[in-house]
Amino acid sequence: MKICVYGAGAIGGHIAGRLARGGAEVSLVARGAHLAAIQANGLTVQAHDGTHHSRPKASADPRELGPQDAVIVTVKAPALPDVAAGIAPLLGPETAVAFVMNGIPWWYFLGVNGPHRDRRLPAVDPGGALESAVGLPRTIGGVVYSAAEVVSPGVVHSEHGNIRVILGEPDGRISDRARAISAALEAGGMPSPVTPDIRQEVWAKLLGNLGNGPLCVLARRGVRDTFADPLLREAGRRSAEEGRAIAAALGVVLTDQHVARVAASNMAHKPSILQDLELGRPMEIDALFDAPLQLARLTGTPAPQLELLVALVKQVARAAKLYPDIP
Repeated sequence: MKICVYGAGAIGGHIAGRLARGGAEVSLVARGAHLAAIQANGLTVQAHDGTHHSRPKASADPRELGPQDAVIVTVKAPALPDVAAGIAPLLGPETAVAFVMNGIPWWYFLGVNGPHRDRRLPAVDPGGALESAVGLPRTIGGVVYSAAEVVSPGVVHSEHGNIRVILGEPDGRISDRARAISAALEAGGMPSPVTPDIRQEVWAKLLGNLGNGPLCVLARRGVRDTFADPLLREAGRRSAEEGRAIAAALGVVLTDQHVARVAASNMAHKPSILQDLELGRPMEIDALFDAPLQLARLTGTPAPQLELLVALVKQVARAAKLYPDIP
């Protein structure tokens, strides 16, 4: 299977390494020193089951890679406009595009029944660029669990073995194309279930982002160190509960266990949004934090703690020149 990973940073690099290990014909869209290292020396993934080395074709220009059987988009949300502008050369007539990302996806309301059917989300798809460039018929939803970071150019380190990529069609079908991408990932050692309810999985992952992300940014520490303070661990639980209430208002049912997992988290790993702050990279505030709060307001769901924490995170990001100033 010919698969391009668009955005081969930590998560994308790990996924690409797994695909290569499983025998897929892998290419990468990357940039900077990471791209140069992969072109010169290949891609190395340090994982719980060993160190995996591969030599995928890599370029900053999708035109050099050509049409694919599938594209897996793993960029951070602020880079999505660049994806919309550059993805066309990768798309053949039947190419599927799996958006394996954090936060509320751009396609969330498209084609679903209910009071918000076909509502657009400008915060995560400004100007409808992704909808125009990719379109819902090509789109597969995705959620990834992989505590990974680029430890040096061309080298990705994954902290633990609880890794998986969950895929699902926005309309709830269990499709052959989603199964094909899943099989390619699992052949490389990355579990990849296909679900009939990808929106539930989006929210299940998002509870963790809401529960620990803002607090870790404000504390400037990883999850374990932040949650070592019982008051902050309880604050993380309350944030997850507010996220659960927003999901419920949209018809997505999450359990007490979903919230409990957030409060029980003991990873030393720093959330990616904190890594971005420390490295001076654009932060995923809109997709991870602001979009859920917009949905809270849309549904009339109170989320006072999240409103406060996200406002504080925005101020931290503004001080670092990583988020627009208040007009």
